[in-house]
Amino acid sequence: MIRIDDVIEKVEHNRPSSDVDLIRRAYLFSALHHKGQTRASGEPYLVHPLAVADILADLRLDETSVATGLLHDVVEDTLVDLDTIRSYFGDEITSLVDGLTKIAQISNLSKEKQQAENVRKMVLAMVTDVRVVLVKLADRLHNMRTMSFLKPEKRARIAQETLDIYAPIAHRLGMGKIRGELEDLSFQNLYPAEYERLSKEVESRRPELEAALSRITSTIETRLKENDVPYIEVQGRVKRLYSLWKKLKKQKIAIEQVYDLIAARVITENERKYCYLALSVIHDTWTPVPERFKDWIAIPRDNLYQSLHTSVIGDGGQPFEVQIRTHDMHQIAEEGVAAHWKYKEKRLGSAEDDESLEELRRTVEKLLLPLVETTNENPDSEDFIESLKLDLFPKDVYAFTPMGKVIQLPRGATPLDFAYAIHSEVGDTCTGAKINSRIVPLKTELQNGDVVEILTTSSSKPSRDWLNYVVTSKARNRIRHFITEQQRSESIDLGRKLLEKEADRFRLSPKKLIGNDDEMKRIANEYGLGRPEDLLASIGYGKTLPRNVLAKYLGPEKFAELDPDKRKETRLETGMRAVKKFIGLGEDAIVVKGVDNLLTTRARCCNPIRGEEIIGYISLGKGIVVHNKRCKNVKQLMVNRERIVEVEWAKIEKEEIQSVRLLVTTENRTGMLAGITNAIAEIKTGIRDASASVSRDDQGLIEVTVEVFDKRHLDRVILSVEAVDGVLAVERMNAS
Repeated sequence: MIRIDDVIEKVEHNRPSSDVDLIRRAYLFSALHHKGQTRASGEPYLVHPLAVADILADLRLDETSVATGLLHDVVEDTLVDLDTIRSYFGDEITSLVDGLTKIAQISNLSKEKQQAENVRKMVLAMVTDVRVVLVKLADRLHNMRTMSFLKPEKRARIAQETLDIYAPIAHRLGMGKIRGELEDLSFQNLYPAEYERLSKEVESRRPELEAALSRITSTIETRLKENDVPYIEVQGRVKRLYSLWKKLKKQKIAIEQVYDLIAARVITENERKYCYLALSVIHDTWTPVPERFKDWIAIPRDNLYQSLHTSVIGDGGQPFEVQIRTHDMHQIAEEGVAAHWKYKEKRLGSAEDDESLEELRRTVEKLLLPLVETTNENPDSEDFIESLKLDLFPKDVYAFTPMGKVIQLPRGATPLDFAYAIHSEVGDTCTGAKINSRIVPLKTELQNGDVVEILTTSSSKPSRDWLNYVVTSKARNRIRHFITEQQRSESIDLGRKLLEKEADRFRLSPKKLIGNDDEMKRIANEYGLGRPEDLLASIGYGKTLPRNVLAKYLGPEKFAELDPDKRKETRLETGMRAVKKFIGLGEDAIVVKGVDNLLTTRARCCNPIRGEEIIGYISLGKGIVVHNKRCKNVKQLMVNRERIVEVEWAKIEKEEIQSVRLLVTTENRTGMLAGITNAIAEIKTGIRDASASVSRDDQGLIEVTVEVFDKRHLDRVILSVEAVDGVLAVERMNAS
């Protein structure tokens, strides 16, 4: 068991001027109020805050952080309140304990939403004082080390949360040592069988690997001395299990094919030139592997990480990695933000301390800015977590503006991500992009070293399709925000049109109704809405029926008197209905279950045809947009379940003709187009247009637009085309 004297000894060694009396008082306070409490292991609860304080002391944090580590659970798990903490320890520690308590508070929400809200609190707290999350990471690390007494399902849940949120946050803050341990512990609890198998495989090879590392480090030391390159230490390590497992799984390779299974690390004196001198020595000693060199010194990672990475082929043909960094770079790589804690030989509260703390706060704020934007722009909990995960993953693509500015983005990022990384307005007005002086589609994935030029026009606006082309949460959230605002505006317009249409049916003046602000406000308030615009938007979204609005406007008696569904149809109305039927303008092809007179349009992405399963979505001033249930966009739309409506094919007296585009892949030979069009004509199906081209792999590509009545008719067309000699595949182009 860790003793308080051990913790104090570390603090005094790392920070000789520390107020250790504060730490002793925090320990005694924690011991008093946690007395009688035990952990799942049966140990006294005090073991946990002591361990957290010890981890913080190892990180060389100030006495305030260490004291907070001792006190972090007293408000949550005992009868102590914040006022009591304040009276004993002051405002600073109280603020930190309060931040930690808020993160840990249990709500009545679902586990997913609870996790999202707790993480949201943590992200916001981090920007105010990063020590909140440093204590939280220490707390999580000790809990992960001591999970063996918990039930398997609880261990798995905590491990998954750690892997999804806490390990990536540690990475974001540059805390490589803590991140690595959190990942390995999560791996062990989530996939015990895989962990055990891989652990045994590595252990069986460990004597061989360590012997190789010994030879490598010895050779490096000798060669550095021969070339007068000043260094502090040469280390050797075997790749962490989780990192190794992930690489094996992703690349589907054997352990022998892993380049960085073993690695050497050269720590030089604190001048970056020595790193490059050491690199030259390494490349003179062994053959470097092409495309395996990364210079994180010239272009540091967003988490402040700096190092040279190179892979070389050893004497026995075994590849290995060498990392080269200065002593200061190494501290930052291991401890991240914690290594920047600059309280030197002074008490808290001095001008120098305040300046150092503010400098650190600005550094952290820069690191966490995308997370804060995600937090502020994503009210939906589940969506927030997904966006957050995207921002927490390592960023590995470096692209350049034409002026040479480096833009750091995640793998898979596109010119649209690049545009929004420059500025939100650049993204909003983007019309195209050039990569390395060539015009490319906006969905093109960026590669390291690409020079990207964004083309803009002031009239351009974000499109919903862009959501399929972006990976950063900044871009995604900005596009969603624009679409939401646009949807609201267009929903207001649609709501106004629907209400006007319903007013016409009741033989009322639409302008008189909608122009009556007092009445519209009254009705809006009855629905719990603040303004007339909110009422119109609610109608446009399909949440409020125009008929019901008129009922509230007219009152029960007047409404019943004017109700067109109950009064006798006039001769003129009978005549108009007959004309519509004659010219094919009868009932809509698609109807909303339980609702009359709502506008429906078919989604362009899937263009559903009669006979297919369909679903409706209230969207973009188009009324109800109807999708094929198998459409690739439906999953995305299901995020807003309240805007999903049931729709069905209406009964019609006259068959409806609909155009469908087909892409036919064929052998590249003459007569294919004629054969396909003849096959379609033989089953008495109309053809709107047809065109042919040749693909890069020398296959024929024939696009043909056919006229069909329903899904059964389309299936007959496809079968007929597939039967043509030389046809390789038939694909519907506007369906998913």
